[in-house]
Amino acid sequence: MLKRERHDFVMRQINLHNRVLTSDLVQLLNVSEDTIRRDLQELSDSNQLFKVHGGALSKSYQSSFDDSAVYAKDAKIGIARKAISLIKDGMVVLTGGGTTIIELAKQLPENLQATFFTISPFVAIELAKYAKIEVILIGGLFSKNSQVTYGGHVINQLSEISPDLCLLGTSALHPTDGLTDTDWEINQLKKTMLHCSKRTAILCISEKLDISLRLKVAPLENIQYLVTELPADDPSLEPYHIKSLQIL
Repeated sequence: MLKRERHDFVMRQINLHNRVLTSDLVQLLNVSEDTIRRDLQELSDSNQLFKVHGGALSKSYQSSFDDSAVYAKDAKIGIARKAISLIKDGMVVLTGGGTTIIELAKQLPENLQATFFTISPFVAIELAKYAKIEVILIGGLFSKNSQVTYGGHVINQLSEISPDLCLLGTSALHPTDGLTDTDWEINQLKKTMLHCSKRTAILCISEKLDISLRLKVAPLENIQYLVTELPADDPSLEPYHIKSLQIL
């Protein structure tokens, strides 16, 4: 594969998943680790991504949060507006991180009265702008790759709450393999979030459908809502129409 093709592939993965791991790219592209490191450095030098230890992050992951860097922003806003219909006054809501969840936080009704627990500092910042929303940021180790808190301390805190609704973004969703990821620590975190919540909604742009990664988080049967930018009756969603899953 030519360097230009490798760079295009890397940016495609970054746009879809907001982050990439060097080890995954080595396997996917069947090239040396040194080659991937050089590719990531060149893409970083050209201001297309952020190079971090072990991989790279999307340009949308930065402290100032540049809206212009969000991939498929219109689709994510559409997903956010659909998902908001699940949130009612008085609810306790748990959220993950990622650009789609941040878009949801920006779109909430001004007068919503609710309590939000979140593992994402970016989401907490957006939620803090609402006068009637109580925001609880769950603290712990901070993942530079996923931009969320994680680890045993976070999992212990999650075990002490019982949210009405959990809102999660995802790296991949597959009709047979369900919800999957690539990071072991984040995988355990998502499992705990699903387990402690009464209901869970997965917010997922359609480009992440029909993809299966190496670590299993949960089967479709453990998820109550799937929210995409597509109409619920879109033919590509047919494999996801199972008894326990409502598609928005």
